Amino acid sequence: MNQLDVEEQALLESVEAGEWRSVDNLPEVIKQAQRYAKATFNSLEEISIQLQQSDLQAIKIEALREGLTYQALISSIVHKYLSGNLVEDKTFCRPPSYLNTER
Repeated sequence: MNQLDVEEQALLESVEAGEWRSVDNLPEVIKQAQRYAKATFNSLEEISIQLQQSDLQAIKIEALREGLTYQALISSIVHKYLSGNLVEDKTFCRPPSYLNTER
């Protein structure tokens, strides 16, 4: 059997403990969840932020490494932070010292 991660194990234990109940109107609940998901993923808003030049350069470098646009990387970082899934990576690319404009 495949090993479960912590979240999957907690979900399995919850189901096995009888904490989940079926709903009477399952097809309508599924349709409603689909509408919510579609609205969530289709509702991007444009924002404007000011960043230190060196930070933006570091983001652009990392985005190139990841094969993303820098805007997509920033969006991903914000989403991970807000969902509690942002993990510190000590190997993250730091910009070369010549990009540092704060001398």
